[in-house]
Formats: sequence, structure tokens, C-alpha cells
Amino acid sequence: MSKVLLITGASRGIGAETARLAAMRGYSLCLNYLHSEQAATELLESLQADGHHAIAYQANVGVEAEVEAMYRAIDGEFGRLDGLVNNAGILEPQSDLVEMTVARWQRILEINVIGSFLCAREAVKRMSTLLGGEGGSIVNLSSRAADLGAPHEYVDYAAAKGAIDAMTIGLAKEVGAQGIRVNAVKPGLIYTDIHADGGEAGRVDRLKTGVPMQRGGFPREVAEAILWLLSDASAYTSASFIDVSGGR
Repeated sequence: MSKVLLITGASRGIGAETARLAAMRGYSLCLNYLHSEQAATELLESLQADGHHAIAYQANVGVEAEVEAMYRAIDGEFGRLDGLVNNAGILEPQSDLVEMTVARWQRILEINVIGSFLCAREAVKRMSTLLGGEGGSIVNLSSRAADLGAPHEYVDYAAAKGAIDAMTIGLAKEVGAQGIRVNAVKPGLIYTDIHADGGEAGRVDRLKTGVPMQRGGFPREVAEAILWLLSDASAYTSASFIDVSGGR
């Protein structure tokens, strides 16, 4: 029986590339998305055409009832869960903190923090050996922004990813004896659409000269790190972080 993996924010960028790579490596997939229905449908159809077992599920990960319903759909379709990639995340337009509103902070925290916490909670309920599960792996998507701070651009996003770092360490210690490993990947400047969401589609090219490797990264390079952390090859790795940032 193939392992079952939930990827949040799977319709584009790092999430979509992780889905493609996971399918190639034998996972059955639940592809979560919120707004990008066409992209999610195209990805799903592509995977199914290649013979992979996958479903797509629309849910706002920051809304408890929607997350719970999504996990019930996974229960009904697959009957098990072996892994979670907490990838869903958003940016607001570039701004200094002094100009940020409470509404903006709430949007950032709802998706980037509360969403990851909710999805992790429901995954633990299904994977914990203390609760009848068979163990599993959670990979959170943090960011190098958590360490660099993203001044004049995304201090709120950086702070949210700092919360993900703390959750990764704490949850790994909570569930390590329950057969669950929890780790995180911290991408740097990666060519994805999220930069356009923040108002600067060419941000990676503007900043890449500050990267020791002198280039931006690609979603597949992040996906490879995620899949390693999900796999048995990292069986003794938990509460750990992989920077995929070209040395920045």
C-alpha cells in the first residue's frame, strides 16, 4: 500500500513541484488549494493521467471547520495518513511595519501560522502510534526570512515563519515517541509566484547577487529537500531544519 501525503497550497510553486516529485516516488496525494482551482485541477489531471492516486480538496487552512472536513475527506478516500507538508502560505504587499494594519497581520497569521498548527494537529491525530496510527512525518515550510527579518518588505511574514520554527521544535519533542518526525525546510530566494503576490515579480533577480551562489533557486530544489525529510532516509532526523537558500 502506498503512503498517503497531504500537501497544503499544492496548486503552484513549491507545493505543486513537491506533489509531482512525491507522486513519482509512490505517494498517494491529497492536493489542498484555496483560490487556484484551475491550476489544482490541471495538476490533478496530470497526475491521474500518469496513473497516480490523487485527489484535490479546496479548503482555507486557517479555518478550523474546513481543515477538519478536508481530513475527513482524506479518511474516506485513503483510510490513512503518513505525511503532511505544511506548505500553504501568503504574502501581503511589501511594506514597512509602521504602515501595516491589524487586518493584514491577522491574514498573515491565519494562513501561515494557525493554518499550519491546525493541519499539524489533525495529522498527529491520525499518525500518532498512541492514537492508533502508524507514525509519519511532518515537514513545515519555514523561510530564511525568519532569520533575516525581511525589513522594509515582510516583517510580518518573517515573524510568522519564526512561529513555524518554534512549532517545529516543540512539536517534534512532543510526538517523537509517538512515531512522528517533525522537520522544516527554509527556502531562500526561489522563483515562484509568491513574489508577484507581494508586488514584485522580479524580486529574486533583484536580490540574487546577494546570494553566495549568485542565483535564485527553483521549486524542484526545495521539493527534493522536502521529500528527503519525508522519507525513511531521514529516519533519525527530527526537530531539524534544511536551508535551501544558496548560502544566503
